Amino acid sequence: MSLDWLPKDDKIKNHDLWRDEYFRRDPPSIIYELKPIIDNEGNKVKGLNSAWIMLNNPAQYNSYTTDMVKGVIAGFHKASMDRSVVAAIFTAVGDKAFCTGGNTKEYAEYYSGRPNEYGLYMDLFNGMVDSILNCKKPTICRVNGMRVAGGQEIGMACDIAVSSDTAIFGQAGPRHGSAPDGGSTDFLPWYLGIEDAMWNCISCELWSAYKMKRVGLISKVEPVLKQGNKFIRNPTIITDKYAEDGELVYGEFLKGEEFKKAREIMKSSQTDFELLDKTVNKIVWTYTNLMPGCLMKSIDGIRMKKKFFWDQTKLANRHWLSANMATEAFLGFHAFNNRKTTGKDVIDFIKYRQLLAEGRPFDEKLKEAVLPKPLKKP
Repeated sequence: MSLDWLPKDDKIKNHDLWRDEYFRRDPPSIIYELKPIIDNEGNKVKGLNSAWIMLNNPAQYNSYTTDMVKGVIAGFHKASMDRSVVAAIFTAVGDKAFCTGGNTKEYAEYYSGRPNEYGLYMDLFNGMVDSILNCKKPTICRVNGMRVAGGQEIGMACDIAVSSDTAIFGQAGPRHGSAPDGGSTDFLPWYLGIEDAMWNCISCELWSAYKMKRVGLISKVEPVLKQGNKFIRNPTIITDKYAEDGELVYGEFLKGEEFKKAREIMKSSQTDFELLDKTVNKIVWTYTNLMPGCLMKSIDGIRMKKKFFWDQTKLANRHWLSANMATEAFLGFHAFNNRKTTGKDVIDFIKYRQLLAEGRPFDEKLKEAVLPKPLKKP
């Protein structure tokens, strides 16, 4: 066995629990990369780095598998224990999604109907959120695309979020068979007004990055679309006007034909994360010029408030989410996973409620009655 992971100088101890097994696979499900700190003049600073922990499942919108959850834990612990690391950047591969939550295919085909197995998985998930909240380096969520469902939750565990202006945010649980108890029910009331937190949590509406900036969920939003050499703001979002009745609509989506035309502009544009990455570098450079001990004590003092509610509920939520895999999660994840063969990604909610109103047992007949049917072949 190679011992190259041991410290070269036995006077300096290695406190990392894992070697690089999660980052050396082909392809790696999690990419871990050290990038040099960049000063305000664009120069690299010798011996100081940011640690980039990147979800690498773009074909499935960076939804996390069990293996990826382990890799995130390993990545944040590695960053936490690396003396050269100033900050940890949590992001993902591609320009479509930061993360859309747990991998629905894995949920439907393995975990649904297996509550005990999902309980073991939730122990890992809780460990993933803990690894972010306990990281002894500032954490930045670099939102490169959709941050939805569990992706929203692990993103909110970070200290600060900077976002592409094409990103969308929201939850999906109540529509697809779960509850956003992986952090959203704990964190959202800290970020948003209580009714915004309630509606965002349960409605499954998707909100724009500009709206999330307006209501206080994220710190900064940067344009990423280019027409020629010029950056343009996301054309599908209202960023320059108010409704006639005086209601603030900054950050809302356009509607109807205006939205369709804006979508065509998006399709004809290139995506470039230059401004987003400059913002990340600027934040990290700010951190670099602060006392590291004082910085982390200050950050932990703020994190403590988030951790309080997360720690109060994570174990109870683990048990509920496990039990739910035998009932509504089974329905929701199977409906979503089979959407290509049925043409629908949700169950028949009305039929389901009607059967429950009749006191029907949750059995195979009920499942068959409410799950979408395969499309008839022509």
